[in-house]
Amino acid sequence: LGISRNIVRARLLQHGLLAANPRPAPRPAEEVAPASRPVLRVRVGHQAFGILSLLKATRAFEDVLGGRGVEVEWIECATGMQLVDALSAGALDLGVVGEAAPIFSQAARAPVVYVGMEPPAPEGEAIVVLDASPLRNLVDLRGKTLAVTRGANVVYFAARALEEVGLGLTDVHVRPFPPLAARSAFACGEVDAWAAWDPFLASVQEMLPTRVLRDARGLADNRAFYVARRAFAEAHPELVETFVGQSGAVGRWANESRRTAAHFLAPQLSLPETAVEAALSRTTFDTRPLDSEAMGSQQRIADALLRLGLITRPVDVWEAAWPAPLVRRRSA
Repeated sequence: LGISRNIVRARLLQHGLLAANPRPAPRPAEEVAPASRPVLRVRVGHQAFGILSLLKATRAFEDVLGGRGVEVEWIECATGMQLVDALSAGALDLGVVGEAAPIFSQAARAPVVYVGMEPPAPEGEAIVVLDASPLRNLVDLRGKTLAVTRGANVVYFAARALEEVGLGLTDVHVRPFPPLAARSAFACGEVDAWAAWDPFLASVQEMLPTRVLRDARGLADNRAFYVARRAFAEAHPELVETFVGQSGAVGRWANESRRTAAHFLAPQLSLPETAVEAALSRTTFDTRPLDSEAMGSQQRIADALLRLGLITRPVDVWEAAWPAPLVRRRSA
C-alpha cells in the first residue's frame, strides 16, 4: 500500500477495528516458553496529551522491540513534575516533559538527562481571563489570583510575562493547581486568571468566552524534551535511540493526520475532538537531537528560575545532556 504499519494500525483504531491498547489474555505460566519471557521492562511515563499517547495507541515502540525480549509498560503522569519525580525515584525509565520540569529536577540533583527535543510551540501557552473579566492587560493582575501548575512551563512563562510589565510573582497571588483543577477554578471564577497550555488552553477557549492577555511568543519557547533516567540511558543507549526515533515517526504521522490524532487523544483527555485538533494545529512534531540553541534556552530558563528564587542552587543544563560529548561537539 506504500504506507507504514503504524498508519495502518491508526486507521484500524479510527474505525473501531482495533483496541487502542490490545493485550493478549495471559497464559498459564507453564505454557510460556522461557525464551518468550521479556528480559527487560521499559517503563515509559506519558501525559494524556502529546506524542507519547499516540505512540502508546499505535504500539509502534512495542512493534520494534518485540523481537528483542523487551516489554513496554506505560505509566500515566498528571504533570511533568510528577514524571521527573518518578524518574528520579527510579520508578520510570523514559518520558517527555516541558522546559521547566527537568531544570527543577536537576536543581534537586536528580539523575534525569535530556535525550531529545521537539521544536518550540510558544502559541500553545497563554495567560487567559474570562471575557467578562474587568482585567484588560497584565498590569491589572496586581493583587489578583493567577492559577499555575507546579513545575510546568507556564511558571517560567508567567514570571517573564509579569516582568515584562514591571510586576513580579509576589505582586500577584499565585495559586498552584493540577491542570484539570485549574480549569475548574478558572471556569467558576475562583481565580482571576490562568496560565494555561495546550490542550487545556484550547479546551477552555472552545468551551468558555475567554481573552488572552499574553501568549508566550517572544518570552518562552514552550518546548518539549525527551528525558531518561541517567542509569537507564547509559545501560541501554540503543533503547533510548529507538524510543526517540519511534516518537519522531509517530509525530510525523500526526502532523499529516491531525484530525485522526485528535480522535485518538480526545477520549483520554475527556475533551472535544475539535479542541484537541486546535491544540495540535499549534504544534509541529519534529523530534530532533539536542542542539546548542535549545540547551542555551534551557540555561537562560535555569538562570531566571534561580534569580526568581524558584530553585535554590545554580544549574548547568549541559550536565544533564545525553550523550554529553556528542552535544558538546555540536555546540562548539
